[in-house]
Amino acid sequence: MICSLLLVAIVACHLGDTSYLKFEPEDGERVELTQDAQGAHWALIVAGSNFWGNYRHQADACHAFQIMKKNGIPEENIVLMMYDDIAHNEENPTPGVIINHPNGPNVYEGIKIDYTGKTVTPANFLAILRGDSEKMKNIGTGKVIKSGPNDHVFVNFVDHGAPGILAFPDDVLNAKDLMNTIKQMYKDKKYGQMVFYIEACESGSMFENLLPDNINVYATTAANAEESSYACYFDAKLNTYLGDVYSVNWMEDSDKEDLKLETLHKQFEIVKEETNTSHVMEYGDKVISNEDVADFQAGPNYQRLKPTVLPKVPRNAVPSEEVPLAILYHKLSAAKDEQSQLKLRQQIGELLEERSRVLQTVKDIVGTASSDIHQSNRILMARYKLTSFDCYQPVIELFRRNCFDFVKNDYARKQLKLLVNLCEEQIPVDTILEAIVKVCKA
Repeated sequence: MICSLLLVAIVACHLGDTSYLKFEPEDGERVELTQDAQGAHWALIVAGSNFWGNYRHQADACHAFQIMKKNGIPEENIVLMMYDDIAHNEENPTPGVIINHPNGPNVYEGIKIDYTGKTVTPANFLAILRGDSEKMKNIGTGKVIKSGPNDHVFVNFVDHGAPGILAFPDDVLNAKDLMNTIKQMYKDKKYGQMVFYIEACESGSMFENLLPDNINVYATTAANAEESSYACYFDAKLNTYLGDVYSVNWMEDSDKEDLKLETLHKQFEIVKEETNTSHVMEYGDKVISNEDVADFQAGPNYQRLKPTVLPKVPRNAVPSEEVPLAILYHKLSAAKDEQSQLKLRQQIGELLEERSRVLQTVKDIVGTASSDIHQSNRILMARYKLTSFDCYQPVIELFRRNCFDFVKNDYARKQLKLLVNLCEEQIPVDTILEAIVKVCKA
């Protein structure tokens, strides 16, 4: 019997299929997931922001949709979530047009959006991912990822992030909820293999020390667990950024390559090298990265189309949290009359003043919760990795309610790292919560 099992293992490994050896780490139950090259291919694409200043996120998402569609993933197998307030925004001088590259093509043309506005939520995202049709009944198109044990699932999320969270227009998705959904999908045989491409600040924190390497999931992220991702392609006519560095790098690569001749690992290496603004990371089952990009970004019957090669232009990259300020400075530089300049300087001053309030508030919370000045200084200077999720989650929820809504406030979101430090210093949760209430009610 042992010899028979060993022979099966050798043959399976030779064929590149080690899925039968994968185990769910929590209960040790053996789950067999066959890898059928003819399984269906699915894509879930999400832009988690709204407002004109975040133009780039919906531009990225629209471009990703175009890649999946043109490469043969049926539209019924592509789910697109985006607020959809950019294409016909009053600030858009070309209604119905969204571009992801300077003078680039209209990536909004022909897209099918399944969930818009208030339906773009973390709860809906998780329900769609796990194929919960009942939960999504009478919401948007109701379309979900109806994947099975032989299918490939590609998930692309683009938006803001912070330690352990991804932002949606009015809420946040936390890493533990995402991981619990992925593990449950594995148990329920909801996929053969699944790949995540995540564009967000601190996006590595969604997977680092959380995503097992034996549940057939591979993830790449725009940044590690401690740094910003970067916006790029400022457009002076639109007064906003058109894309994000990591996202445009992988998509512009997919546009020009034969996806049957490029592996996920090769694309990762290309994007990693070209993204010199942050550290592009990979997590989970890295064996999957040896498979073709076409296995996840194209249909099973993929045929290469004429490659699209866009001209190289300056990136003008800035950290995501600096975008609001950078846009104002660009506008000020272009302003011709004194009245416009005065108004823009006033807006810049108000934004800088708001930042000062955010930073001082968080410092006051740290000082109030700390046992002494030495601990307080250590927390302000350190950069701990997030592991204390049970502490962190209620702390940031109360901070959002009582102090600053970091879903809408880029700079407040960036300061959540100090709340991570409070938890990682093992200060009691109640002590931190009391400090937040005291400081933010003062």
